[in-house]
Amino acid sequence: MIEAKNLKMVYGGTFTSVDNLSFSIGKGEIVGFVGPNGAGKTTVIKMLTGILRPTEGSATINGFDIVKQSLDAKSSMAYVADSPDILLQLKGIEYINFIADIYGVSSEERAKRITEMAERFGLADSLEKSMREYSHGMRQKLMIIAALVHNPPVWILDEPMTGLDPQAAYELKNMMREHAAKGNCVLFSTHVLEVAEKLCDRILIINHGKDLYRGTLEELQAAHPGEDLEEIFLNMISYKHES
Repeated sequence: MIEAKNLKMVYGGTFTSVDNLSFSIGKGEIVGFVGPNGAGKTTVIKMLTGILRPTEGSATINGFDIVKQSLDAKSSMAYVADSPDILLQLKGIEYINFIADIYGVSSEERAKRITEMAERFGLADSLEKSMREYSHGMRQKLMIIAALVHNPPVWILDEPMTGLDPQAAYELKNMMREHAAKGNCVLFSTHVLEVAEKLCDRILIINHGKDLYRGTLEELQAAHPGEDLEEIFLNMISYKHES
């Protein structure tokens, strides 16, 4: 459902942010995208979603090339950015309806999905308020609702747990599991290794734009006996930094 082939991003002709990265995510998978700050995770996500055009390589979403078939690819995905501070002059419900209009979601379907998700995230009583009045966590919840309103098969989420209260984070994790159980897929970046450990089928670890590991957590831990996940991760990125 997501396939990246030899993705490379070079800024200014000299700085390589992402270097020859390839991976695939299939139906029914939840995959965690892990790496330190500046590792290149957000750049990869922006290439997958069509915000940035790769210097080299290609990416497909649900079978559609993100450059050559961009509208079909973008219609197949939900994207939650790493910042929820967008169009704050709108009311919450106005922003969701704006996104639903872009994707052509029917009035009946959007009403059903908005009600369900707003209740799950505890935001039902705040949709008529301006987003300027929202806390960071409330804005994050609203961005998630808007991104998912057209119910696409592929979810790409950049640090989606940031700012969420425990109840909302619990609901989002359950929604990810429900989505994958229906034969869809989820890719999300995170700094919280415990979340990846409990939620993901596989993880991708990168640093300085390079692939460090792709596989299950069980396989990673089996290759590093006697170390917990945090120790393994810190040793991997420290080694990469020194090399």
